[in-house]
Amino acid sequence: MSVVENNANMIPEDWEPKIIAFCCHWCTYTGADLAGLNRMNYPANVRVLRIPCSGRMNPQYVIEALNKGCDGVLVCGCHPGDCHYVTGNYYARRRMMIFKRLLEYEGLEPGRFQVKWISGAEAGKFRDTVMKAVEDVRALGPINLTREIPYFELPAMPDDDEEAFNAVPEEVFPEEVNA
Repeated sequence: MSVVENNANMIPEDWEPKIIAFCCHWCTYTGADLAGLNRMNYPANVRVLRIPCSGRMNPQYVIEALNKGCDGVLVCGCHPGDCHYVTGNYYARRRMMIFKRLLEYEGLEPGRFQVKWISGAEAGKFRDTVMKAVEDVRALGPINLTREIPYFELPAMPDDDEEAFNAVPEEVFPEEVNA
């Protein structure tokens, strides 16, 4: 039995997806704020939550959001190598890569969970990322969980281990790593 049942043909025309965006306080949240200050329009059905660092993003929050009815989740942080806390986004990149694969294994469509790297000066990129996330989730239709997604126990963050950074393959998020 799959976790998600989707009837793409039965999507109401007025349906709008509910998406939650977990944004790094130092970069992406600042970019979102700059987008607002510049009066850049993006869909209002995206709820932005500020987190201290993408490295502190607990995957359990994603599961909770999906189990409570969010149609999609977006996790955004500083560009790798440009973290306010030096290494937080490296841990986030590795953890979210593994987590995304676990969600796909559970039957969740890959477009419902996205990870992006956006700096505080990239208001336009934030707006474009949010709009694309909404389009991707809208194309998938409302989430229809046939059962709750189980909670995963992921390993804790390693202590300042240089090998932890080298363990992340380059194909994790190729469009973001090379950007």
